[in-house]
Amino acid sequence: MQTRDWIVLVVTLAFIVLYGVYKTRGRKNVQDYIRGGNESKWWSVGLSVMATQASAITFLSTPGQAYNDGLGFVQFYFGLPIAIVIICVFFIPIYYRLNVYTAYEYLENRFDIRVRSLASGLFLLSRGLAAGITIFAPSIILSAVLGWDLNTLNIIIGLLVVVYTISGGTKAVTVTQKQQMGIIFLGMFVAFFLIVSYLPEDINFDNALQIAGASGKLDVLDFSFDFENRYTVWSGILGGTFLMLSYFGTDQSQVQRYLSGKSLREMQLGMIFNGLLKVPMQFFILLVGVMVFVFYQFNPTPLNFNPAAASAVHGTPFEKEYNEVQNKLNDLRSDKTELSHRVALDPQASVADASGVQITAKEALKNINAEENKLRDQGRMLIGLADKNVETNDKDYVFIHFILNNLPSGLIGLLLAVILSAAMSSTASELNALATTTTVDFYRRNLKEDREESHFVDAAKWFTLSWGILAILIACTANLFDNLIQLVNIIGSLFYGSILGIFMSAFFIKTIKARAVFIGAILTQLIVFALFALDKFEYISLPYLWLNVVGCALVILISLTIQSTMGSDKTETA
Repeated sequence: MQTRDWIVLVVTLAFIVLYGVYKTRGRKNVQDYIRGGNESKWWSVGLSVMATQASAITFLSTPGQAYNDGLGFVQFYFGLPIAIVIICVFFIPIYYRLNVYTAYEYLENRFDIRVRSLASGLFLLSRGLAAGITIFAPSIILSAVLGWDLNTLNIIIGLLVVVYTISGGTKAVTVTQKQQMGIIFLGMFVAFFLIVSYLPEDINFDNALQIAGASGKLDVLDFSFDFENRYTVWSGILGGTFLMLSYFGTDQSQVQRYLSGKSLREMQLGMIFNGLLKVPMQFFILLVGVMVFVFYQFNPTPLNFNPAAASAVHGTPFEKEYNEVQNKLNDLRSDKTELSHRVALDPQASVADASGVQITAKEALKNINAEENKLRDQGRMLIGLADKNVETNDKDYVFIHFILNNLPSGLIGLLLAVILSAAMSSTASELNALATTTTVDFYRRNLKEDREESHFVDAAKWFTLSWGILAILIACTANLFDNLIQLVNIIGSLFYGSILGIFMSAFFIKTIKARAVFIGAILTQLIVFALFALDKFEYISLPYLWLNVVGCALVILISLTIQSTMGSDKTETA
């Protein structure tokens, strides 16, 4: 990075923090601090909801996901529009009518304090883990690529977020997220147009799509019922709907964003705005990753995009073999480039394969990409033999490698600002929601004596600091998973099904009472953990998205069964 990049990066992040502190100073009552004074308009609500979900993981992992697997991941979001409609019709009007600060206050009204505390506790556990990962994601990648100390980065990102989140609460999160989303959209559009401009002169965008399509990267829809495949139309519509219902309807980090709206209409319009824009945005980010794939059909690539993984081999007995595999990969590039040009002109043109058999250019390109994947697998194996503690899965490093090695000075700083802005935006929402839930659902609810408003604002600030420190500690001890964006969604899927089942029982099944749903939710959570473990050790095949469906259904079924056996419950329904 050059001086210009550092200036762009530092000025951008400093502006966001200082702007958030300045615009939200002096908020002394709970209404202002937790619900932002209910001043947000619909477009501000929509951008805030979107920014909360669009963490750094979205902009680091999603392009890498598309580079490896194509556009199929967009199916994950197919359930979002369905979920948004249900939330706007049923969830938001109830929260608005009850004038709640957290979604879980409604559960005490409908059931009792046990159920409220259970749902709040499950949220705190899942979102507390996720907050650490949203800090850790950009830190570990920037640390590996730029050579910065990992724990120092975790602390810097965490403290920057804590400063303005403590200063202004929900309003600080909302006003800064508008600036952050502007920077994010600008950076991603600039990156996209630069990637296309870097392609050979005779390759335009349509040609690039032909090359990507020939390599299977444009296969969006999968209608199969194969449980070995995580992303299909069915898992997206069914599993995705349940996940999005729970995330947007019961997760306080999202609920708090739209509860800051000026009116019921502003809240609902904000959510609809998010629902209309979210899927196209995710598709565009995946398309950026596909264009990076096309770019590397014409340009050299490392055997492994994680520089720390490649460095681990140097000086070991495996270095020579690793370099030989890298040379084989380099030799493939000229063939890939030639075949890519042929595919751009005519995918069905006839070419001879290695054995002299005539096949189409499209088939030949697909074969050579399959050969490249085998070489990359060999590289991962050698890295693992050299150092088993180094992460060999390099999906999350693809986009940052492209940024640092191909973008001009100044734009590198802008794209790094995009990544860090997204990290700060998502983490701020999470810390804000964690502090709110702790303050409202546990501290204030169980405090015997009355206190002034300023006391609870101070308590929320201390809880924000505490959760921020815990998130930093989690970030400092975390490890990379198969893919960071999958890890965040897996954590959510482990808990969201049970939480959603509690809320669905509360909204729609009046015969279920407090004790039944409390026991049902605990049993369901244990079953979900067991199912995930069985899938992890390959005893069963159950993609994580389906855990949301299974969890929600089990809470309802077990609760109904328990209710039918125990008879009348003294707890009244709302």
